[in-house]
Amino acid sequence: MSFVEELRWRGMLQDIMPGTEELLEKEKVAGYIGFDPTGDSLHVGHLTQIMTLIHFQNAGHKPIALVGGATGMIGDPSFKSAERNLLDEETLQHNVTCLKQQLAQFLDFGEGKNEAQMVNNYDWFKDFKFLDFIRDVGKLITVNYMMSKDSVKSRLEGESGLSFTEFSYQLIQGYDFYHLWKNHNCKIQLGGSDQWGNILTGAEFIRRQAQGSAFALTTQLIKKTDGQKFGKTESGAVWLDRTKTSPYKYYQFWLNASDDDAKNWIKIFTLKPKEEIENIITEHDKAPHLRLVQKALAEDITIRTHSQEDYDTAIKTSEFLFGKGSLDFLYALDHEEILEVFEGVPQFEISKSTIENKINILELLAVKTHIFTSKSEARKMIQGGGVSLNREKITDPGMEIDTKHLVNSQYLIIQKGKKNYFLIHANGLPL
Repeated sequence: MSFVEELRWRGMLQDIMPGTEELLEKEKVAGYIGFDPTGDSLHVGHLTQIMTLIHFQNAGHKPIALVGGATGMIGDPSFKSAERNLLDEETLQHNVTCLKQQLAQFLDFGEGKNEAQMVNNYDWFKDFKFLDFIRDVGKLITVNYMMSKDSVKSRLEGESGLSFTEFSYQLIQGYDFYHLWKNHNCKIQLGGSDQWGNILTGAEFIRRQAQGSAFALTTQLIKKTDGQKFGKTESGAVWLDRTKTSPYKYYQFWLNASDDDAKNWIKIFTLKPKEEIENIITEHDKAPHLRLVQKALAEDITIRTHSQEDYDTAIKTSEFLFGKGSLDFLYALDHEEILEVFEGVPQFEISKSTIENKINILELLAVKTHIFTSKSEARKMIQGGGVSLNREKITDPGMEIDTKHLVNSQYLIIQKGKKNYFLIHANGLPL
């Protein structure tokens, strides 16, 4: 299956310039996608473009990932409601380094013919003088042409308007395409559908500057079937960086997708072939409560973004928090990993000596930690069988807790009812 056919059946293809498909079927070419380093991590909203580059490479073409150290200083105005805050050069360079490391998790980089390549447009813009730019680049693209783009129109018609800084972004991205076309034999630019106007400007610049031919293809912007923005949760964006979104939370994001979303996303965000995906969907529809599509999707993308080990821990964490899974897996985790597992779970800290000297369970739950508002409330729920310590039901309100109850010599896991967890950290160090 060709690259374009692959995108088409997966429901990813949006716009394609005439001649692009014929070019890709006729020869192996280099193509690029730009990533703005406005943060030190990519998020799931970037995954469509990452998957596009993966399919491009798998089809035998050479993917170029452009990390925009220069364009990141300006900010892409496309369909944004207001101008972004500009970042200083040191912050941008830090972000560029982080993004390079993340992209290397998904693409094969090296020296081969279709090995992925990473470039930074700051390298060719840092010595580009302003007068040279407006003379050599600005004269080739008219203001009328630039203003005709929908992405620009939407800002001009808004209350905030459009600064000259942001207006110039279109020219800078257009020059990027020309630079890569001239120096890296890059014949096609890829991107999200919101980039169509900027991409066409680059192709037009190549035509006017060098009478060359360049091509373009965009993918659909992913939306949730309920109309909500893809990649956003109540707690914010879903990041690829584990320190911003833990592998467990990342896994849960995909697992919690609706049936309709999961059936679309398994085509877009996995490399599973068409027949396998169709079989998974067929089996899913026979027993939707088993959530087979969501599980297959979450497994594939969690392993791809993080690791098999992180996926395994996510499964065990889910079984522990939502089922009858054992807490034995916690013994293999360090302190930071324990905190990741219990991210969002109420946490309390007590001194280790409190446990070493033994403490009554009611004192622990109602005085030292305030899991219950009073000892009488704690006693009543224990007698009703509604409290567990480390997965074991507490039956005696007179029970004493000592060091033998500690998990990893530091933790007590309290379960109040079926779904309310609390983590008690007994070593005196701040969480």
